[in-house]
Amino acid sequence: MSPPMDSPLELADIQSGVLRPRPSPYAATYILFRIDQAAAGRELMERFSRVVGSAADPQSPAGAAWVSVALTFQGLKALGVPQASLEGFAWEFQQGMKARAGALRDTGESSPEHWEAPLGGPEVHVVMVAVAPNSQTLAAALDRARAAYEALGGVTAIWRQDCHALPDETEPFGFRDGINHPAIEGSGIPGTDPHETPLKAGEFVLGYRDEMGGFASVPQPEVLGRNGTYVVFRKLHQRVARFRRYIQDQASGPQDEELVAAKMMGRWRSGAPLALCPLHDDPAIGADPKRNNDFLYADDPAGYLTPLGSHVRRANPRDANIAGEVRLHRMIRRGAAYGPLLPKGVTEDDGADRGLMFTFVGAHPKRQFEFVQSEWINDGVFAGLAGARDPVAATVDGDEVFSIPRRPIPRRLKGLPQFVVTRGGEYCFMPSLSALRWLADLQTPAPTP
Repeated sequence: MSPPMDSPLELADIQSGVLRPRPSPYAATYILFRIDQAAAGRELMERFSRVVGSAADPQSPAGAAWVSVALTFQGLKALGVPQASLEGFAWEFQQGMKARAGALRDTGESSPEHWEAPLGGPEVHVVMVAVAPNSQTLAAALDRARAAYEALGGVTAIWRQDCHALPDETEPFGFRDGINHPAIEGSGIPGTDPHETPLKAGEFVLGYRDEMGGFASVPQPEVLGRNGTYVVFRKLHQRVARFRRYIQDQASGPQDEELVAAKMMGRWRSGAPLALCPLHDDPAIGADPKRNNDFLYADDPAGYLTPLGSHVRRANPRDANIAGEVRLHRMIRRGAAYGPLLPKGVTEDDGADRGLMFTFVGAHPKRQFEFVQSEWINDGVFAGLAGARDPVAATVDGDEVFSIPRRPIPRRLKGLPQFVVTRGGEYCFMPSLSALRWLADLQTPAPTP
């Protein structure tokens, strides 16, 4: 019998990676697997079910680290999940990220034809993520996970990406990262925005009431879908040298460079928001988790403090007057940096691959991730900015203009180049612990390739 419709979150059945914020600092590893034999894939699910920690655990089985496991639609098919069950998953997930590239504005250099193999391809079946506060603890978590898949014939590890915290907990462009995390009813994990009322659990976990008062479709049988969620993985290459050169070209000097960068991002590099520090950086605020996310936008309708088109204001408009309801598009975001740090002051590209592995968690991939990516990042109509795009993260063609409101005449930054390029990604389903065991016990034959 199904639990009551408004039952408390069943934390012991939800993977810890769904609700737990990334540690700070952190080390992380992403590994992709291909399932060549359904029986081996099912055995992998059984083994992973003993490695993955639950959201109820104060610590995961690997101590202060946690391991998460998710499957692509092709992965579920490779395990032999019945067709009737497959049809219950979100349509975007069934199609996969490669097929959704147009809707996501992954065009030009970010189009799938340029993606790093095997990302977006049909052989990506399982995504395992291990996250820990440091490399030593991560190694212990990976040792536990390795015991689950190593020497298991019929399952092949086909791709790996190691990530690590950069100095001062910044992302490659140099801005403090990992600041914003929503509060979720029943999770027991506090949010970072004191002005934000906790969101309904159904925004992030299947089987619970969401912000619209209803329930997202749960794949059947219920044990397969309930307490699971959708997870979007994206590898984003960042052109750090190009970003630095552009800022230099637009600025009148070093101090102005920092102001221009902050106006584009919506925060100073320290993490201090322009909403609280409009004229100069305040590293003390930036480093204080009780203050660096304690602000709103309603008192700045024209964007004189935080430009309407700046990255952080687009990604989460908070209480700003925009078209639509912000709470319907909230999601959990986590970024993990990869690649070497470009030394300070260097403005020539060294050829190294660096950027972020981005993870987005939500029960409604279309109205959460896809909406934000297409409407808020790659358009501006929602905020009265016509077709203006995000100055940092959008797909652009070199003709973009970013306007910085000021009196008497706005400052306009012209010719915005592309700073972030999509290298690939996957739409995944992160099943509950019960679902991992259900997948392990499947008896139906896998479909013929």
